[in-house]
Amino acid sequence: MSTAALKPQLNRQYIVEQLEKLLNIPSPSGYCMAIMKHLGEEVGKLGFTMEQTPKGTGIITIPGQSDEKVIGISAHVDTLGAMVRSIKPSGMIRFTSIGGYAMETVEGEYCLIHTRDGRQYEGTVLTTKPSVHVYPDARDMKRDEANMEIRIDESVNSKEDTEKLGIGVGDFISWDPRVRILPNGWIKSRHLDDKAAVAALLGFMEWLKREGKTPLHTVKLVISTYEEVGHGASYIPGDITEFIAVDMGALGDDLSGSEKHVSICAKDSSGPYDYGMTSKMIELAKREELPHAVDIYPQYGSDATAALRGGSNIRAALIGPGVHASHGMERTHADAVVNTAALLLAYVMEA
Repeated sequence: MSTAALKPQLNRQYIVEQLEKLLNIPSPSGYCMAIMKHLGEEVGKLGFTMEQTPKGTGIITIPGQSDEKVIGISAHVDTLGAMVRSIKPSGMIRFTSIGGYAMETVEGEYCLIHTRDGRQYEGTVLTTKPSVHVYPDARDMKRDEANMEIRIDESVNSKEDTEKLGIGVGDFISWDPRVRILPNGWIKSRHLDDKAAVAALLGFMEWLKREGKTPLHTVKLVISTYEEVGHGASYIPGDITEFIAVDMGALGDDLSGSEKHVSICAKDSSGPYDYGMTSKMIELAKREELPHAVDIYPQYGSDATAALRGGSNIRAALIGPGVHASHGMERTHADAVVNTAALLLAYVMEA
């Protein structure tokens, strides 16, 4: 079945609106309860059901015309973030990072501290020498966890003051995503890795529901919650034999993708992806005239990596919208997100 007409029929407005909602729900790895509740409700509105594993992974089953094989498609809702490591005598918070990012990318960022009893407090990430008017080495000091702290926007002057707010070691910290959806299609925000892919999956489901279409084979969508710390999809249902990880496409030197491309990864830090599946993705992207790029990501791992290392007996591929400045102030374009959904539809309607 050709899907040349699918891309215009995808609900671009719906996809972008859902992406904005996802981006504004805090969800650092291990703190994904609210966003999974939101997703479960939205999936229900589309006529599907999301079950959750004990680990918290969401599984959405879309019956196919045949159950001869099951195709898994994953995206992750968890993001970079931090956790309270200790409270300093000054009342400032020392934090430990969740996920792999350069400390320079969060300096000066606003954040939320989430207490175990449900309270939230605002704060700002600063160095321990935050003013060039006071500290002669403010510009040159190394940006690492030991030299960073969070200033809480409450009247605190001691460790005891901060503890009285209910803040303690192990509380989660989320970064302000700073979402901007521009009229020309550009989308800039933290955490487009990987909420842009989750929005593409919602658009994928919305099209199937609206058009009354059924994939050729049963599809199981896997929404993981620990990808940024390496073990997101280490467990996937055992009946999946083909697995497509949908994650952001890396951009930069020696890479050919762009923020308007669907990126198809041939190899990352875990090795090459399945030859047949990757070739099929390239063939379909060409046939459907979807702007795309094939690239190698030497500093990258995906949910497919976790599934393979977890012992899953699968063939695997990796695609996703191109995202600039990953693990920093990220940017993509609505075209790339919509086209990612279109490529997935092309695959499942005939694979």
